Amino acid sequence: MTATPAARINLFDLDRRDLEGFFTSLGEKPFRAVQLMKWIYHEGITDFAAMSNLSKVLRERLAAIAEIRPPEVVLDQASQDGSHKWLIRLDSGNCIETVFIPETDRGTLCVSSQIGCPLDCSFCATAQQGFNRNLSVAEIIGQVWQASRLLGDRRNGDRRITNIVLMGMGEPLLNFANVVKATDLMQDDLGFGISKRRVTLSTAGVVPALYRLREVSEISLAVSLHAPNDELRNELVPINRKYPIAELLAACRHYIADKPHRRITWEYVLIDGVNDSEQHARALAALIRDIPSKVNLIPFNPFPGTRYRRSPTEAIARFQAVLMAHDLTTVTRKTRGDDIAAACGQLAGQVQARGHRPVHPLRSTS
Repeated sequence: MTATPAARINLFDLDRRDLEGFFTSLGEKPFRAVQLMKWIYHEGITDFAAMSNLSKVLRERLAAIAEIRPPEVVLDQASQDGSHKWLIRLDSGNCIETVFIPETDRGTLCVSSQIGCPLDCSFCATAQQGFNRNLSVAEIIGQVWQASRLLGDRRNGDRRITNIVLMGMGEPLLNFANVVKATDLMQDDLGFGISKRRVTLSTAGVVPALYRLREVSEISLAVSLHAPNDELRNELVPINRKYPIAELLAACRHYIADKPHRRITWEYVLIDGVNDSEQHARALAALIRDIPSKVNLIPFNPFPGTRYRRSPTEAIARFQAVLMAHDLTTVTRKTRGDDIAAACGQLAGQVQARGHRPVHPLRSTS
């Protein structure tokens, strides 16, 4: 019987330390990792044969045992407002979505971390698709690589991607190890060189993982709050039943403790008649008053089958006024990309769901 050849390792899965170990295992010097990363992330090269400062023998050996394979972009949609949404195919019919949002002073890339999402938030299109699996490091960082290539980013020229947010499909802290490694690559000078303050992880509140994240990372933190009390948040964000607001706030205080210039960004989707009253605003202000904060108010973005409606403009303005009267920095996020279903809460992709099975908050389930 003929032996099945071993699968080639995808080098997008390896951060700088991993690559140094990889080359050492081949009998090469660790500095080969620096050379390779510059080719991949600075030059956008994935063909070993084109890496001219590697010996021909090494290039041939790498081609035999490894690959540099990003996920495949199958659809590129451009919004009238300049936003882009890419549909990215992974496997077995599964697709994720990645969004680029250009603004006057920044360009923000919204990256997915899972195929679907297991958290079942009632106002989010992604959650309605069910959950399939975690993304690999290669599938996460590959989104950034593909977007950078398609947008024409250049290391020594005009960089269009200045900020990266893990606010796409999935709960990043339920894919802890792969997300941390991918965000390290985003920040690495040999990777994309994005400042830790410009890489933001958005979480619905996986409390044990928040404590662990502080130990290994200093990226910025955004928390999907959406309600000022447990009763309402249990309905909108079901993970609150396991990790109620008091526990979540304690973890957030811990995350920014001894970091005087850091703050938590609170994401609050405003839903008509559900969580958008002035009473809700006053309760929210009281809840977070002792935490360095910024509040992002997000008008609800409808999707097929939802029972919710966007709050009226007047209600959003009143809500914001209450928070600002309590000296809370508050902005209302401008809806971008809704004409291509790329706005916050609208990402659906194509998910061959395995259902909402429980996921351990600190263990990869890829």
